[in-house]
Amino acid sequence: MLGSIFSILLLIAAADAAGIGVTYGRRATSLPPPVDVARFLARGTIVDRVRLLNADPLALRAFAGTGLAVDMTVPNALVPRLAESVAFTRQWVRTRVAPLAAAGTNVSRILVGREVISQANRPLLLALVPAMQNLHAALVGASLDGQIQVSTAHSLGVLDALTTSPSAGRFREGYDAAVIKPLLAFLRATGAPFMVNAYPFYGLTDDTPLDFALFRVGATGVMDTGSGLLYTNALDAQLDAVHSAMDRMGFGDVDVVVAETGWPWAGEDWETGVGADHAGDYNRNAIRHLGSGVGTPLRPNRTFEVSIFSLFDEDLKPGPLSQRHFGLFHADMTPVYDAGILTAPEYVGPVSSKVTPAAAAAVPAPAPDARAADSGGRRWCVPAPAADAAVLQENIDFVCGQGGIDCSAIRLGGSCYEPDTLQAHAAYAMNLYFRSNGDHEFDCEFGHTGVVTTADPSFGGCNFT
Repeated sequence: MLGSIFSILLLIAAADAAGIGVTYGRRATSLPPPVDVARFLARGTIVDRVRLLNADPLALRAFAGTGLAVDMTVPNALVPRLAESVAFTRQWVRTRVAPLAAAGTNVSRILVGREVISQANRPLLLALVPAMQNLHAALVGASLDGQIQVSTAHSLGVLDALTTSPSAGRFREGYDAAVIKPLLAFLRATGAPFMVNAYPFYGLTDDTPLDFALFRVGATGVMDTGSGLLYTNALDAQLDAVHSAMDRMGFGDVDVVVAETGWPWAGEDWETGVGADHAGDYNRNAIRHLGSGVGTPLRPNRTFEVSIFSLFDEDLKPGPLSQRHFGLFHADMTPVYDAGILTAPEYVGPVSSKVTPAAAAAVPAPAPDARAADSGGRRWCVPAPAADAAVLQENIDFVCGQGGIDCSAIRLGGSCYEPDTLQAHAAYAMNLYFRSNGDHEFDCEFGHTGVVTTADPSFGGCNFT
């Protein structure tokens, strides 16, 4: 017990020094209400920041009055619109951001897109910096620029894949001058940080053993032959590869923030390193190390802000089972394992670290009622049966981020909130956009995830008008 209390005191000291956050993703079929989540984080944990992976007004409003700093994320689908239209961006800030600040939600940053530079989407890539510039200008116009920064989070895919040591770090060829240099210039001019998602778990190899990734005492250090610096953990090596890349471009003075890091507590039999014990070790040690003031070999004597991924498991995410088991807490907000962020020690029983794969089950949409039998020649827009869950979430964020479109029916307590599934909410939002723009087939495109149907999807008290 004394050891647990001492560990918590060290983590509280780290929180005071640099800031500890958690990411709050919602790609799941069973989650507690956002207001309960906000209250729990504010009262029951040592975190001082939460990063929302979307711009859901309901979730954002839930953090009003908590004092927690909130990073909100603009969905990728909205980035080109922000880049193209200054007027639209100003309206988006007036309707989606300013009311939150006025109501007491401490919006600290707006993150534009998710890992945009790592995606093979040239239009989206070229829209990134202009969207950030337009957002900052709109914040200046609303007198919110002193309160809210604009940035974006990157995967380590922004680095050249041939980088073999921290000192050799460089940004991907072709992106460095065209996109990353103006991005870094924007961050320097506005005082915002360069934010990176760093995951030693995904770098586990024979050359990057488990103990080295988990900060374990006695782990064999790795000498960077280029700099002569000794690395005793994988996270420092990843961060210094980013620092080296920034130094090469002349932007070594821009601050680096760990926007995401974490470790899966369960996964499939073939996945190396998964487990609740490993996840607890990694997250506690990452928080303690980054907040200790030791810094990294290339950036000594400094602290780093860090957010742990993720608050809850997200069972709607694609990929290996480990992708769906990064959660720190169960849906009832009991801990999956001791991550060291509760304000009081709590016993956590053993959990299984391996999961037997099961056949993926489609998330059912609400069954149409008798109204579907007679459509009267009308048409509706609904998700395609095989639409990716992540894209459906982006569709919801995009539609509900439009000025003049009312998504209150799929908010908590709304007439179409139940069933609370991604498929059902996406169906309502996509049809709302389709209907609001004149029922044109191209307004049901949604990146090939929407289809037009003559069957009325209305059900019960939920009317798809």
